Amino acid sequence: MHTIIEQIFQCTDKKYAAFAAGLIPNIPPETILGCRTPDLRKLAAALGTEADEVQKFLHTLPHTYFDENQLHAFLLCRIRSFPECLAGVKAFLPYIDNWATCDQLSPPAFRRNAELLLPDIREWLRAEHIYTVRFGIGMLMQHFLDAHFRPEYPEWVTAVQSEAYYVQMEQAWYFATALAKQPDAVMPYLTEHRLHPWVHRKTIQKCIESRRIPDMTKTFLRTLR
Repeated sequence: MHTIIEQIFQCTDKKYAAFAAGLIPNIPPETILGCRTPDLRKLAAALGTEADEVQKFLHTLPHTYFDENQLHAFLLCRIRSFPECLAGVKAFLPYIDNWATCDQLSPPAFRRNAELLLPDIREWLRAEHIYTVRFGIGMLMQHFLDAHFRPEYPEWVTAVQSEAYYVQMEQAWYFATALAKQPDAVMPYLTEHRLHPWVHRKTIQKCIESRRIPDMTKTFLRTLR
């Protein structure tokens, strides 16, 4: 039986690795093996989460390769127990070093227990680690813009003070998505220029590019640039 790292190496693709390296320029290209997401998801499904080798893999950090981090994220997404999944995510977050792994870490166990996440989301938003903050914003965007929405949540995102590109980009994604789903609560953040100037401009750009924003709203947003 092949080890986990041997199974990862079996699905490498040098051409895809070069492509992925261009999308994730902040990590060394030699750490990207080029495994495609469907292949790593399939491997995660085949491995499960109970085997001793998998548990060892999940508790051995940091990993060497980007593809190992991707597999780690997909394995965490397969953990059904909310407490176990949350513990695994909290252990993994400090080692996430890129936007792709951060954004693909979206456990179904969190979706089923969204309200229980709020205390941890507040802590993540206060973190110094860029991708922990990005993950916290992402969780608010995924789980708290519909039935669980409260007006104070956009305030939490606005309160994040960071010059990091991957944090500010996530703030812009959040507000563009929030404007589509909660326009009355979110529009004042733009009309009153409550956001960081870069985030403000990027949010408007994303709204104008979005199919979920009405044309009349887009016309108005252009006046706020």
